Amino acid sequence: MFYWVVKAILGPFLRVVFRPWAEGAENVPRQGPAILAGNHLSFADHFFGPLHLRRKVISLGKSDYFTGRGVKGFFSRLFFSGVGTVPIDRSGGKASEAALRTGMRVLSEGSILGIYPEGTRSPDGRLYKGKTGVARLALMSRVPVIPWAMVNTFEMMPPGRPLPKLGIRPGVRFGKPLDFSRYYGMEEDRLVLRAVTDEIMYALMELSEQEYVDKYAASAKVEMERAARAAKG
Repeated sequence: MFYWVVKAILGPFLRVVFRPWAEGAENVPRQGPAILAGNHLSFADHFFGPLHLRRKVISLGKSDYFTGRGVKGFFSRLFFSGVGTVPIDRSGGKASEAALRTGMRVLSEGSILGIYPEGTRSPDGRLYKGKTGVARLALMSRVPVIPWAMVNTFEMMPPGRPLPKLGIRPGVRFGKPLDFSRYYGMEEDRLVLRAVTDEIMYALMELSEQEYVDKYAASAKVEMERAARAAKG
């Protein structure tokens, strides 16, 4: 309920101030479970990605976002609940398995699950190698996978910028559902998981028109931080 309250309040404001645009929203099913697999350019993606959809988009977040104390903890819970984030159930062990389990639960309830295969925001606006968790989830759940590409949000609000720039129109492109039925039952095959993930990332590259980098974004961030420290020293 709170998700829709936040969307009803923020939606008109965001539309008037930033004039966001969308293409291909009709590719998202009106009912039933689906995975939205997207690039991740900015904190602003949480707001502008789902804005044009009439269905709630649920994403996964660390349980720490919901267990903090005091004023900071209260506002953290308020924000992440407001943008449709649900905590990952870590009671069963490893983070990857916990995310898979929580994602399967969301999909089994008939909801739309939004996933960022890169695992973190792009440090420089380029598209990075996807992690294979999205492929496992797609093959196990056997639900449609729709590529979900954000455009211009990096330029509008790059990592580290607290407020978005005015005058830049953020956009989102929804691609046609990807068919992975030929791989059903093969979710334990690492080569298959990589092939499925790469197909998703290729679709995102075409939709977003980003330059693709064949390395993980987290590794690229570490390299950039080291280079910055070396330049200072």
